[in-house]
Amino acid sequence: MDTHAGLEGQIDRWRGYVLRHQAISAADVDELEDHLREQIADRRATGLDDEEAFLVAIKRLGNLDQISREFAREHSERLWKQLVLVPADTGGSTPAWRELVVVLCLALGAGATVKAGIAGIGTDSALVRNLGLLVMPFATAYFAWKRHLARPVLATIVVSFAALAAVLNLYPFTASGSTEVLAALHAPVVLWLLLGLAYVGGRWRSDRRRMDFVRFTGELVIYLALLALGGAVLVGLTLGTLSLIGVDFEPVLEDWILPFAVPGALVVAAWLVEAKQQVVENIAPVLTKVFTPLTVVMLLVLLSVLVGAGDLNSIDRDLLILMDAILVLVLGLVLYSVSARDPLTPPGLFDALQVALVTLALAVDAVMLTAMLTRLAEFGASPNRLAALGLNVLLLVHLVRAAWLAVGFLRGRRAFAALERWQTRYLPVYALWAAVVVLAFPPLFGFS
Repeated sequence: MDTHAGLEGQIDRWRGYVLRHQAISAADVDELEDHLREQIADRRATGLDDEEAFLVAIKRLGNLDQISREFAREHSERLWKQLVLVPADTGGSTPAWRELVVVLCLALGAGATVKAGIAGIGTDSALVRNLGLLVMPFATAYFAWKRHLARPVLATIVVSFAALAAVLNLYPFTASGSTEVLAALHAPVVLWLLLGLAYVGGRWRSDRRRMDFVRFTGELVIYLALLALGGAVLVGLTLGTLSLIGVDFEPVLEDWILPFAVPGALVVAAWLVEAKQQVVENIAPVLTKVFTPLTVVMLLVLLSVLVGAGDLNSIDRDLLILMDAILVLVLGLVLYSVSARDPLTPPGLFDALQVALVTLALAVDAVMLTAMLTRLAEFGASPNRLAALGLNVLLLVHLVRAAWLAVGFLRGRRAFAALERWQTRYLPVYALWAAVVVLAFPPLFGFS
């Protein structure tokens, strides 16, 4: 449906109001929003303008309590039906213990698969190439079970996993060659897209669900870091205690605990994010406000170093790789900041800081692109150079458009929803580029 920025802003305010009522989940609000948009489209077809169509459509939906009760009756299996209609009845949702059993089984399955992979896969490079395939299907399976995926969506995910596995294991890679390393680095991006498809329940066209997945990704990183820190402390104390009494714990740690704990942590962290969303959403705005100014300072230093280097040919290749990693992290921080922001609040100082962050990242990316093109002209094409060049071109397009929309929001000319939509709609492009690197680069460069 063709809508104007003003109408999108009204829909965003309505959605924010509905989401603040804890009885309704984000998925349910998506359904309500679809119904609201249908009503608006019907009203506009009769000749009403955007504002009139919106007001009439909202009135037809009724007040929030009425909507909750109507949805509760139509979706009898939903947990929030018990909160709205019959609080004493708890038989309409999956018991917590059953979900915990599913999560633990999937976590153990991921660990067992990695353990079997370590024993059965011949070379270390082949193990690294397949590591994501050994772990990510179990986290994806959790959301496939949780979201009750439709068969076509489930079939798409399974076939994609199988196709990626075939490519990674049937291609005659040169051991430790450039194309093998690139395939190992880019395959997790494709797997991340498949995980996202399961997370959004197959509704990848929904801007809001894609933004939910962005938020989930950031929160997953937080939980994984917390689990890693807690696990490191626990393992350190155990090692120290056992060493004092003469027990060698390292073989058990290396052969059994780490192969099961590390992949299992991904599944457990995904479950924790899903179960504790409201808690982490309180942390997200704090984290973004702390790290955004620090990242701005870091980019200023890096930009001055790059500009001061003089001859771009003299920039070390490892430095360019490191800068790429930093830009990807900056992009992740920008996305997480957008996902954590209340779209109903007016632009302020933090939004100006976000514009500064994106602008600095854009300047760094421009310098890096110039250096890469210079090296490409001097030394010729290679898999690594073309892969890095492609990534930086994608980052350039992403950042230019994001900066343009963010400035428009600061000046009051665009709704924040336009920036959100651009950020989420561009994300699949990275996965598509990663798929090109995995599928096309090896045969293009002779699998070397």
